[in-house]
Amino acid sequence: MKLYELSGAGDLRYSLYSWRARMALQHKAISPEFCPVALHDKQAIAFSGGGTVPILVDGDRTIRDSWAIARYLEETVPEHSYFGGEMGTGLTSTLCSWVDRSIVPCVAPMVAIDIEQRVATADRVYFRDRFEQIFGKTLEDAAANRDKGRRTLERLLQPAEVTLSRQPYLCGASQGYADYALFSVFQWARLLSPFRLLDDGSTVAAWFSQMLTLFDGYASAHPAANSTDNKGTQ
Repeated sequence: MKLYELSGAGDLRYSLYSWRARMALQHKAISPEFCPVALHDKQAIAFSGGGTVPILVDGDRTIRDSWAIARYLEETVPEHSYFGGEMGTGLTSTLCSWVDRSIVPCVAPMVAIDIEQRVATADRVYFRDRFEQIFGKTLEDAAANRDKGRRTLERLLQPAEVTLSRQPYLCGASQGYADYALFSVFQWARLLSPFRLLDDGSTVAAWFSQMLTLFDGYASAHPAANSTDNKGTQ
């Protein structure tokens, strides 16, 4: 298998959706070949029929989109399920929608100004133009309300806080794809921004620290963005 994913400065692999695929592959004990792609280089992935990553290539099969990749891996490698059956798949889809439509839009404006400095130099103009269009404001203006953004994020994370106060993972006694979906957002921020998103005492922060240790510390082996204000938990 090959996984096509975004590559930033210093060959940083930073896409949050790629991290969902990475954790799913680790869960299935699959070690693919990782293929770096520049943010602006649409020609490199034109073979997929789309313009975004991640893209999984398995022989003559090409699968685009992190959710489609997750479904494909669960179907082709049913061992070590991270969905837990048809009902679990539906519930996981619901949680992924919550993450994508509530958590990601809240986090992105807080960290985008830092991300610009971590993407490849050739991608920076493209990145700024794209995200300022999405935000409807400059990256600087988007970052100006970080403190308010953290308070909003805290409220949005209350369902996860309550769940994780009752059980180790969102999926229960062991982690599943729902955990990888939420984890991907904080791993994305951890790799790219020194801004602290989570209070150290929160259950989500403790859960995130635990997620970093999975698969022999697979995710933690990728260094966090450095900062005197960042004590390792985001």
